[in-house]
Amino acid sequence: MPASDAVERPDQPWSRQRLRSTNARLLLDRLRTAGAASRAQLARDTGLSKPTVSSALAALEEAGLVHEVGTQAPERGRTAVLYAPDPSAGYALGIDIGRSWLRVAVANLDGEVVARADVRNRARSSGAMAELVVATAHQVVANSEVEPAAVVHAVVGTPGVYDEQRRRVRYAMHLPGWGRAGLFDRMREELGIPLEVHNDANLAALGEYTYGVGAGSRLFAYIMIGTGLGMGVVSEGRLFTGAHGGAGEIGFLPWPGQQKPETLEDAVSGVAVVEAARRFGMSGQQLTAKAVFDAARQGNAAAIKAVELEGERIAHTVAAAAAVLDPDLVVLGGGVGHSVDLLLRPVRENLRALTPLRPKIVPSALGEDAVLLGAVATALGTARDLVFERHSGS
Repeated sequence: MPASDAVERPDQPWSRQRLRSTNARLLLDRLRTAGAASRAQLARDTGLSKPTVSSALAALEEAGLVHEVGTQAPERGRTAVLYAPDPSAGYALGIDIGRSWLRVAVANLDGEVVARADVRNRARSSGAMAELVVATAHQVVANSEVEPAAVVHAVVGTPGVYDEQRRRVRYAMHLPGWGRAGLFDRMREELGIPLEVHNDANLAALGEYTYGVGAGSRLFAYIMIGTGLGMGVVSEGRLFTGAHGGAGEIGFLPWPGQQKPETLEDAVSGVAVVEAARRFGMSGQQLTAKAVFDAARQGNAAAIKAVELEGERIAHTVAAAAAVLDPDLVVLGGGVGHSVDLLLRPVRENLRALTPLRPKIVPSALGEDAVLLGAVATALGTARDLVFERHSGS
C-alpha cells in the first residue's frame, strides 16, 4: 500500500468514514486544480492506491460531486475514463453594492457565471437598498434556473469595513445610512443562505488575482479610484486586511489642502477630478469625471490639466503604497481607473520624481466587474467546502 494511504488501527483516532472523506477530498481537490484525469493518473498524482482511488471516485460520483467527461486512449492498454468535478453540484452568489450600480451574479463551482444582473442603484435609504439587494438576488437565481437550495453561499462587496462584532459597516461615507446595524442580518434572513460581507476594494483585488492581471503576483495592490478611494492588498494569493479590517483604507491619509487639511480621498477621487477641471475653467452643470476624461481626449485644455493633476496625485498614492508594502504590481481600477490610458504617463513620470521604488503599474483587466468577480471567487471558496460536506456526509 502506498505511503499516502492511511492505515486504520484501533489506537488511531481515525474513523472509517473520516478516512474515506479525506481520500475523496484529496481526489476532488486534485481534479479541481489540475483538470480532468483518469483513475490511473489520480493514483500517480496522489499516491493513493488504485483500489482506493476507484472506491473514492465511485463515492464522489454517487454523491454528484464528480462526473465522467470523456475518455482517453493510451498508447497501450485499455481506454481510460476521465473524471472532473461536477460544476452543477452547487452554486455561489456574488453581490457588488456600489453607489450607482448594484451587480449580482450566480456562478457554478467551476466559477462560470450562469446568470447576472446589473441594476441602477436608485435606492434613497439603506432599507430600500437592502430590499433592492434581496429582490435582485432572488431574480438572478430565478433567471439562472438553479434550484434556490443549490445556492449555498453568498459574498457581498460594499464600501467601508464590516464590523463583525457590531454587525454593521463602518466608513461607508458615500452610502447614507449604510452603517445601520442589522441590515446585513436582514439580508441573510431574507436570502436564506450564509452571507459574508467584505470591503469592495479587497474583493476587487481578489478578483484581479483570480481572473485578471494579478495572477501570479507575489504581492500586489489594487487601488480603486471612483466615488471614493480604497486599496486592496493580496499577498501570496491571500488578502491582507489588518487587525480590524481597515488595511488599505488609504483614503484616510492626510493631504495638504489649499483651504483646509484634506484627506487623500478628497484629492484623488472622481469628485476631485471634476473640481480641478472647473478650477481650470471647464464648465457644465452635470460635469462628471468621465466627461472630464472624454474632454481631455478631445484636446480640451482645462480637462488635460485636470487629468495631469490627477496623475500627479495618483503617483503620490502609489508612492505611499510602495513605501509601506513594496508590491511587485499596482493595479489601477474603479471609475477613474477606466481612464488609465490618459493617466499612466503622468503617474509614471511623477512617480519617478517621488521615489526610487517603482512597482509595475497596470490598468485593471476586469474593469467594473472586479468587485463582483472577487465576490464570486470568495464565495466559491466556501461554497466548495459546504457542497463537499453536504454531499459526502462528512
